[in-house]
Amino acid sequence: MSQEPRTYSLLLFLFLIHGVASHGVPDSRQDLPPLLQKMAEEIIDGSYLNALLDLIQFQSSHVWTADLSHRVVAYLNSRNVAFTIPSLQAVMENHLEQCLYQPWKLLEDLRGTDAQQFRTAMKCLLEDKKDRLELDDITVDLGEIRKQALQSPGVNRSLFLITLERCFQVLNPLECVEILGRVLRGSSGHFLQPDITERLPRDLREDAFKNLSVVFKDLYDQTSAHSQRAVYSWMTGILQTSSNGTDDSVSWVSAENLWILGRYMVHLSFEEIMNISPIEIGLFISYDNATKQLDTVYDITPELAQAFLERISSSNFDVRNTSTIHRLGLLVCFYDDLELLDAAVAQVLLHQMIKCSHLRGFQAGVQKLKADLLEIATENQTLNETLGSLSDAVVGLTHSQLESLCPEAVHGAISTLNQVSGWAKSQVIILSAKYLAHEKVLSFYNVSQMGVLLAGVGTQAFHAMDRRDLVQLLRSAISLHVSDLSPAQQHGVLSKVMEAGDTASGIVEIQGAFFKEVSLFDLWREPGFNSTVLKEKELRRSQALFLFELLSKTTRRPEELLSAGQLVKGVMCSHIEAMSVDSFLAHFQYFENNFSLLSPYQINCLAWKYWEVSRSSMPPFLLATLPARYLASVPASQCVPFLISLGKSQLDSLVLDSHKKNSVLKKVQQCLNDSVADEYTVDILGNLLCHLPAAVIHRGVSPRAWATALHSLRDCLDLSPQQKVAVRLRLLEQHGLPQNWTAETTKDLGPFLVLFSGDELSSVATKFPDILQQTASKMAGTLPPKEFLQAVFESVRNSSEESPTSDRSPGCHGVSAPSSNDIIKLAEANACWAPEGLLCLGEDAFLRSVELLGAVRSFSPAQLRTLKEKAVQVWDTPSYWREYHLVSLGRIVLALTESELEQLDLSSIDTVASLSQQTEWTPGQAKSILQGFLEDSGYSVQDLKSFHLVGLGATLCAMNITEISLIKISEFRVVVARIGTLLCSTHVLAEFKRKAEVVFGGPTEWSSSVLQELGTIAAGLSKEELRMLDKDLMPYFQPSAIKCLPDEIFKELSAEQIAFLGPENAAAVTPAQRRQLSMLQLQSLQQALDGAKTRSWLDAPPSASPTRTPASLSPPGAWVSQGLGLGCPLLVLMPGLVW
Repeated sequence: MSQEPRTYSLLLFLFLIHGVASHGVPDSRQDLPPLLQKMAEEIIDGSYLNALLDLIQFQSSHVWTADLSHRVVAYLNSRNVAFTIPSLQAVMENHLEQCLYQPWKLLEDLRGTDAQQFRTAMKCLLEDKKDRLELDDITVDLGEIRKQALQSPGVNRSLFLITLERCFQVLNPLECVEILGRVLRGSSGHFLQPDITERLPRDLREDAFKNLSVVFKDLYDQTSAHSQRAVYSWMTGILQTSSNGTDDSVSWVSAENLWILGRYMVHLSFEEIMNISPIEIGLFISYDNATKQLDTVYDITPELAQAFLERISSSNFDVRNTSTIHRLGLLVCFYDDLELLDAAVAQVLLHQMIKCSHLRGFQAGVQKLKADLLEIATENQTLNETLGSLSDAVVGLTHSQLESLCPEAVHGAISTLNQVSGWAKSQVIILSAKYLAHEKVLSFYNVSQMGVLLAGVGTQAFHAMDRRDLVQLLRSAISLHVSDLSPAQQHGVLSKVMEAGDTASGIVEIQGAFFKEVSLFDLWREPGFNSTVLKEKELRRSQALFLFELLSKTTRRPEELLSAGQLVKGVMCSHIEAMSVDSFLAHFQYFENNFSLLSPYQINCLAWKYWEVSRSSMPPFLLATLPARYLASVPASQCVPFLISLGKSQLDSLVLDSHKKNSVLKKVQQCLNDSVADEYTVDILGNLLCHLPAAVIHRGVSPRAWATALHSLRDCLDLSPQQKVAVRLRLLEQHGLPQNWTAETTKDLGPFLVLFSGDELSSVATKFPDILQQTASKMAGTLPPKEFLQAVFESVRNSSEESPTSDRSPGCHGVSAPSSNDIIKLAEANACWAPEGLLCLGEDAFLRSVELLGAVRSFSPAQLRTLKEKAVQVWDTPSYWREYHLVSLGRIVLALTESELEQLDLSSIDTVASLSQQTEWTPGQAKSILQGFLEDSGYSVQDLKSFHLVGLGATLCAMNITEISLIKISEFRVVVARIGTLLCSTHVLAEFKRKAEVVFGGPTEWSSSVLQELGTIAAGLSKEELRMLDKDLMPYFQPSAIKCLPDEIFKELSAEQIAFLGPENAAAVTPAQRRQLSMLQLQSLQQALDGAKTRSWLDAPPSASPTRTPASLSPPGAWVSQGLGLGCPLLVLMPGLVW
């Protein structure tokens, strides 16, 4: 890792070294300038920061000369202060580490400075111009030191607190505000706890107050609800005091005050808004920046928005005027004056409502308003005539409305339609078909006009395009939308681009994530690669392994390869081992900058290399990847740098074995002494906070640290059940039962609401339904607990204005069925509807929300069957369904029986690809889909193209051995990586493995890149083949392949092969596989899990000497501090624990 930042005391050390040669100069007390004499006395007293600040102050107004160094050292000696350079260095570095790793000591030091010293310290933070301190022939980069200090975990907090305490008494308020802005922005706003506002000055000059208000507005989204309220109270207290009016009937909320409040205007009460004078609200709306401000009030509520609209209406501004509408910002999302509204104004409102997707919640109301405006906008015109003027409201059009459009209308409106965000895939399919029906021939020009609608072009249509048009497409701006294509569509493009034997030009044109679809076989055929063309391409690991090995043969400069984008994924342990000591240390930054791309095995190799060549400068977090006992080599004095380093990494991806992770966490607890004492400790822990044991969370986090810890715990995605219980108990202890919470508490604890029972959440659902629903909407992509979903469900049902269903089907009388608004609000909580309620869903509600229902992951089989029945009611039997119907159904298609699947028209590979996206098909269903495609398309297995194979996806697992043998090798070899992601049965994988042998040769000929490319196909190896694999290949199995190996096959691996699996593959071994292993094999597996050494050396104990021992006073083999950039370890001289 990069060197830790240095503090200002380092400057003193440099200065003193420079002057030491003259320490024998006679008493110079009389001619030493007073400020330097004061500095020397502070050195004697151990007040090193004070001394440094005096030195900087002196340097700012005097030219430094060599004789000054001599005179200062002479002064020190005249006071009988004996020192040696090593001891002085140790003292200085000790103080430096205290500033870095005990930032509260920095706070104490700054509290102990006099006014001039404090002013100097603050100026050092402020002034970017004087970036260097010149001490004769020694130059120190103050700018870099300032930058590092502001980025240090705790130093920033100390600077923030001392600025609040002292700055406004010493410096110009504007300068203090600038400093506060810097440190607050560096902290992402989490220093702004509610109690902090009590320390803010209430008598600021107007210009300083406005500047500080801007800082708070910029950090609004990173600030808790309680802190927002506290900042708002501070701001309004000053604004109300500065309002000179004596008449209480005149509102303090002037136009200027609204502008100063910015996003905090949403904290005004309804009454305060209604008391704003028409003149002031009119003046505010007339400001040029009013629209920009109103565009950012994302958390405004309907009640407050309508209050603002009413006040604006009371001014001279007509809210039906186009000019006024353009100024309303997000207030248009709550526009409610629709009576007698004409079509032109409705279209203007619709255009302005594009921004409403940024609102925090209330999207159901927005959709309803858009639908009402859409109806008005098309009242006297057809949809075909108005299509291009409806803005993004067109995403609310149903399938039947889109089907009614004529191709000419779609063609005419394409410049609008191609930019709209929010299209469902089914809508894109319909509109693309309409557009292409007008174009007749697919060319580069007409495809380049499609924008977001490109994803609706069929796979076969892409493949039928002229190759030159496709190459031109990949070079143009439309290529940005290629990532939206399905894998089948991408391979339709790819297979055409790579046609005609011109592999080289085709590969060069393929950019970004699309490049990951290029096969290893095609890379083999193109030997003319260079690292430059790879920089903007995403790579699979198999591609990177091959390309790194290829290019390393012709490239002598490691930085060329290590800086070539994702090529670093292909670094093998042999490459790392082969690097010289100097080369490894010089180029480690390239690895450091790309840790997220490296596998656990690669990181383990880096750790061993570092341990061998320069353990004194080894980034501490790398120790976690070595066998657990190596953590014992971290001395107590280095706990804090170890915690900081480990806290910046992702422990779950760094250490995969649960037992080893427990060892790491025991070391963490040992360093913490099982407690988190204060907010500084939370800063130091970083991501480690998410891994603290439940007992530490419950009893070990002090009240002082809890608010800061809770802010960080919000981002922990995988807390264990025990940790969740501990957090819940702490919340109950601090805030009481949810029934007593305020709106601010409920907002701040939003991510933790999932920890509470249904009974506890019922009061939240009743008191704050909007907050609960907004919290649920932020959890998209996760599966919250059933009780939480039920609470969301009840909150929506309690606030729903819908009457019982109007569906007249038998059994639906009086049944509570969802409206489309309910479905939008509920999202994943739609899983709480009873099947009979879903069956009684109105036809219009079903058509408008089928996509949302198809995305619900918690539906039971009974609910899915009910929704399928509803689809049959609305669309007729499956034989009438088209591709867009199936796409819109999402998971609901899983309820189709084998006979119903046989009714579908599966002639299009895109239809099949949409079905194969679902991963829960039974073998019988998968077989029906496969056979349906072959029959309806007229293809035999031997006719299948590469894009057909990709589109068939998991249904390929339903093929029998005979069918697999018929697949053309020329098509199979370009989609091996895709097939290698499938979790097929062993006999199917074994047959795919036999095909792979035709492409890549027998298993004994496979390279690391081939084994990685094969993925799960490698699980088709026989016992004999597995035993013959070179042990060095074992880390290059994909973990999914390890899991797919049958237990009786896996146990045939030798102990040596198992030891070479690497941490990631060892962690993938299943309990069933583990039970088949011998004691010797289990020991080897544990070695792999631990990250033990492999290859030619033994796993050396921590006391072994490194290959290159740094200049050190430490015993051989001891892990020492990375140092502070001075190249001289300190541990022998440093007393006790730096904590």
